[in-house]
Amino acid sequence: MADTQKIAVVTGASSGIGEATARQLAAAGYRVLLAARRVERLEALAKEIDGVAYALDVTDREAVDAFAASLDRVDVLVNNAGGALGAESVEEGDPADWLRMYQVNVLGVLHMVQALMPALRASGDATIVVLSSTAGHVAYEGGGGYVAAKHGAHAIAATLRLELVGEPIRVIEIAPGMVKTEGFALTRFRGDAERAASVYAGVAAPLTADDVADVVTWAVTRPSHVNVDLLVVRPRAQAAQHKIHREG
Repeated sequence: MADTQKIAVVTGASSGIGEATARQLAAAGYRVLLAARRVERLEALAKEIDGVAYALDVTDREAVDAFAASLDRVDVLVNNAGGALGAESVEEGDPADWLRMYQVNVLGVLHMVQALMPALRASGDATIVVLSSTAGHVAYEGGGGYVAAKHGAHAIAATLRLELVGEPIRVIEIAPGMVKTEGFALTRFRGDAERAASVYAGVAAPLTADDVADVVTWAVTRPSHVNVDLLVVRPRAQAAQHKIHREG
């Protein structure tokens, strides 16, 4: 089985959507290589799903290249590592936050795609997934840096799909709306739990990490000739970035 089992690399796999995606891809029959900075969490997950944990910062190109060089096979790459920092206006935003978001959400995808492309191409039937966001398609106040970064991730997916047409490599973009995970909003608001909770106030059922992972796994496991170019997924309570039903 080891010689024929398909290999999936998932970045940002230590929590949230990445962790959930790793679990679901493993359940779908993939051997999952878990990449993130928090290696202790990865190792626990790796034991649970019979995967392999790698301590990896996707913004570190040398580390990414070394990771790629250590692999014999890659069939699926899920670019999930990302995140938002701050909710200031464009006028008041911290350039350091904008730079960090660009490095993780855009250059992180670039590094992984470039480093793993030889292995993906060699597989003869590969899939690249980019986890963007509805922020990569519609702007909103206080989201300038994150919006710009996720627009960049969207641009990579769209451009890559054009450049790889004719090759046996699919490029899938999944753009989630409101997802409640353990750390996204908390990180964005620098540990302010009250502000983080306010994002979801009154929303009976925001998306969960498992919901998004289910969509990713469904798209990846379609027949090889079926490419889900772009799939936007939101909770029923969210009709658009600015149209959210909040109870009470």
